[in-house]
Amino acid sequence: MGKTLTEIARQLKDANKKVQLIYAFNGVGKTRLSREFKQLIAPQNGNDDGTEQSEVSRTKFLYYNAFTEDLFYWDNDLDLDAAPKLKIQPNAYTQWVLQDQGQDQNTIAHFQHYTDEKLTPHFSPDFSEVTFSIQRGNEERIENIKISKGEESNFIWSIFYSIVEQVIDVLNVAEPDERETDQFDQLEYIFIDDPVSSLDENHLIELAVNLAELIKSSPQSLKFIVTTHSPLFFNVIFNELNKKTCYLLERLEDGTFTLVEKKGDSNKSFSYHLYLKQTLEQAIAENKVQKYHFTLLRNLYEKTASFLGYPKWSELLPGDKQAYLNRIIQFTSHRTLSNEEIAEPTDPEKQTVKFLLDNLLDNYGYWKQEQQNG
Repeated sequence: MGKTLTEIARQLKDANKKVQLIYAFNGVGKTRLSREFKQLIAPQNGNDDGTEQSEVSRTKFLYYNAFTEDLFYWDNDLDLDAAPKLKIQPNAYTQWVLQDQGQDQNTIAHFQHYTDEKLTPHFSPDFSEVTFSIQRGNEERIENIKISKGEESNFIWSIFYSIVEQVIDVLNVAEPDERETDQFDQLEYIFIDDPVSSLDENHLIELAVNLAELIKSSPQSLKFIVTTHSPLFFNVIFNELNKKTCYLLERLEDGTFTLVEKKGDSNKSFSYHLYLKQTLEQAIAENKVQKYHFTLLRNLYEKTASFLGYPKWSELLPGDKQAYLNRIIQFTSHRTLSNEEIAEPTDPEKQTVKFLLDNLLDNYGYWKQEQQNG
């Protein structure tokens, strides 16, 4: 029997650490944990719908999670062939950051740094929508383009990063009376949940390094909790920060959770590749294979291929069925439409997971050596 997320949140609060870094698979409950933690630090009664941070809340607690990204949505208006716009749902948070704190230009600068200096966001006067343009090499500017999902995620992160940067600059002024604003004086925690969705590895590493530098430059009174499903992001943050406490968050079969302190990066502290293997083996042994296990299987193939020097992970698949099995993994691990999702895979799909895991373990010397060492 583990703990509830509320109890996990209290465990983090009671630890009273400067930086707490948490690794967990997608779907375990990182976003819900950020909400439970917020309720401990800045409880809100009755009218908190998850789409904004009230003035009372953000005086003590700032967070970035899936709800932050949900504030933004595209208006493509295909029927009228209108220009695509990234709309911002009415909320107090973005108005506070962009209008009250004047972070629109810093947001643009951060976004261009991580993407392309010629790709420019344009905020509407009331900050209710954003359009994008790009400058071509021949001085031609293409207006009203729709950016990629990765660029969109980066843009939303840039808004949050800009306000965190301002918060730290203000709080680093030792004397409260000399600060440009007193709005951040009571801030206790910044909770960052998975800011790496859709980012390529180069931008992911740079984002992690910059975030770590920002955390290191912050006053001791300001505490950070960072959660991620990315081993690479976890490892970069781990190596960049000297004083931090690291955890593995897991969800148990009964719906409760464990938060176990770990030492070292993802390979040393919980041997991520071995953890994937053990998770798959347990699911197969207990006949509890779910759709997400295909994603874990693909991740294991990717890590093995990278270690062995194969250009593509699909090259590790059995040769006579390589194209067929590649399509199964690609399709199953990337299904996102809710009406397509079936939680319980068919028996042949479950057997495919076992077949492909056995293929890795039986046919590649890396895993035979791991088994001998174990």
